[in-house]
Amino acid sequence: MRWWYSSILFRIGKGRAKCCLKIIHYSMISILVLFAKLFYFLSSCLYLVEAAEKDIVFLLDGSNSTRNVFPAMRDFVEKVVEKLNVGENKDRVSVVQYSEDAEAHFYLKTYITRKDIVDSIRGLRHRGGSPLNTGSALQYVRDNVFTNSSGSRHRQGVPQILILLKGGRSFDNVDTPAFALKQQGIFVIGIGTNSSDSGELQTISYEPNCTLLVSEFTNLQSVQDQLSSLMSTALVRATPMTPTVTESSSWIIQVNLKKPLVTKPKGRDVVFLLDGSNGTRTGFPAMQDFVQRVVERLSVDDNKDRVSVVQYSRDPAVQFYLNTYATKVEILDIVRGLRHKGGRPLNTGAALQYLRDNVFTASAGSRRLEGVPQVLILLSGGRSSDSVDESAAALKQLGVLTFAIGTRSSDSRELQKISHNGDSALSVSDFTDLQQGCGDIVFLLDGSDSTRNGFPAMRDFVENVVEKLNVGESKDRVSVVQYSRDSEVNFYLNTYTTKEDIVDSVKGLRHKGGRPLNTGAALQYVRDNVFTNPAGSRHLQGVPQILILLNGGRSFDNVDTPASVLKQQGIIVIGIGTRSSDSGELRKITQDPNYTLSVSEFTDLPSVQEQLSSLMSTALVRMLCSCWMDLMVLEWDSQLCKTLSKE
Repeated sequence: MRWWYSSILFRIGKGRAKCCLKIIHYSMISILVLFAKLFYFLSSCLYLVEAAEKDIVFLLDGSNSTRNVFPAMRDFVEKVVEKLNVGENKDRVSVVQYSEDAEAHFYLKTYITRKDIVDSIRGLRHRGGSPLNTGSALQYVRDNVFTNSSGSRHRQGVPQILILLKGGRSFDNVDTPAFALKQQGIFVIGIGTNSSDSGELQTISYEPNCTLLVSEFTNLQSVQDQLSSLMSTALVRATPMTPTVTESSSWIIQVNLKKPLVTKPKGRDVVFLLDGSNGTRTGFPAMQDFVQRVVERLSVDDNKDRVSVVQYSRDPAVQFYLNTYATKVEILDIVRGLRHKGGRPLNTGAALQYLRDNVFTASAGSRRLEGVPQVLILLSGGRSSDSVDESAAALKQLGVLTFAIGTRSSDSRELQKISHNGDSALSVSDFTDLQQGCGDIVFLLDGSDSTRNGFPAMRDFVENVVEKLNVGESKDRVSVVQYSRDSEVNFYLNTYTTKEDIVDSVKGLRHKGGRPLNTGAALQYVRDNVFTNPAGSRHLQGVPQILILLNGGRSFDNVDTPASVLKQQGIIVIGIGTRSSDSGELRKITQDPNYTLSVSEFTDLPSVQEQLSSLMSTALVRMLCSCWMDLMVLEWDSQLCKTLSKE
């Protein structure tokens, strides 16, 4: 069947993709609709991958309480703008200040060059006034700034981002205007301080993890990278709606991509590829255990996530496909019952190709064509006998996100070739390390006057915990901090590299003494001074960060903001208290209520030793799994677009 067309006009601009096919002779209108859909996919990919346009509004707390820190807020906005790609058809910026009421300094269409915007920001003067009506301000930006007349391009599908800098609790209600902004598809990022209401900020923000906290606005630079990451997330999540296809008398097919919706993947198709060769016989139970722990974190029962397991040595063997089991219980039972395959040599290249051809397929339960992320987790204990280059490239081309875990017997370069990117490859000494993991562990000890009698028991408890750790520069690291009115580091994460040195130092600890008990300040202190690169923290390398708090009383200061900041930074907090502690306060501080342990007195600490070990083990695996799962979601959209553009 032959057909011709005289011209194809495909234009992308101002967030809208418009495709016109002018037909001289045609066979079937369905062919044109097919091409319209094809252009939709291509334009979606360009929209997401290029993501060259966004409308960004800064909403600044200009009330009396922010007068002294306003210069820091102004500098922060300037630095963010410096990194934008400003232009009429690129990024647009607006700044609004508010206290009792709101005032726009300039709108989205006021300036079209970065220089003009920066000059205007440098000239901003603090507004002043009270009370702080954040609800009214949110309604104001919705009705007066995120509008066509003010330069907003929301109707053309350009992502709309609101960055709120707020230093106190709102006098009026924020619920309704916050909901209205979300309903309009506006991605709100809230940045607050110790004086802010963290719950209120989370209500306003698009999601709770879109809330950033600093102790004071003078510390805004510490969240600059996190803000950039959230803004990138906003762009990735803003995907066009289904196209509308219309036919006119002159046979012009028009495809209009409307305003963006915020979407998330439906779930994940996760395939485990396990090295079952002779070399992994002793490590296989640890591999099974690891798979079980990851599966525990998946949402299998509601049909969001699907799982498959394949073992390989000379050739691969499917244990079960993605559509074999529909419940977590069934999958876990099968994983527990797996038997080591055995055999040699190790043909990783052939195994990867096998997955591409036989497991990541619709018949085997893969939902790749429905847009569901495809994830491969490879556990390999040696160098492959065959080449992995072509099969690894084929999986990437298919859009599969591969995470590789190897041992000291593996070829690290080979693992990096196989992985989605260099950060997706992990090495352990042997697979038994997967059961233990490694972590940066900080003990924060209540050294106030009230714990003088219980301090020897606290010291013995810390010593017993350390004795069970796998201490080393590239393994577990330990720090101890004591606090009462203020905090004092006994030693940092990079002070000692052997268990013997740490135990000797712990045995020599002396009770600090003092009052009152400022737990909030102590939490902020460990965040700012201990969980840092100079102090030996490896958080940037993805090593789990764990804080173990031993607390014998109610805090004199507020713990809400510093506790939120620790969680925001991904630090896992385990709280151990006595009957003199405030159990509600401890639950606020810890990662979740299950991470709170109680004893009647510190002399009873041995009774929770096993619970603590279990929590630490769970925390390490959860941290690893959560990082990977988050990465899967964040990476998928752009990977999907690259894949679609090749199909």
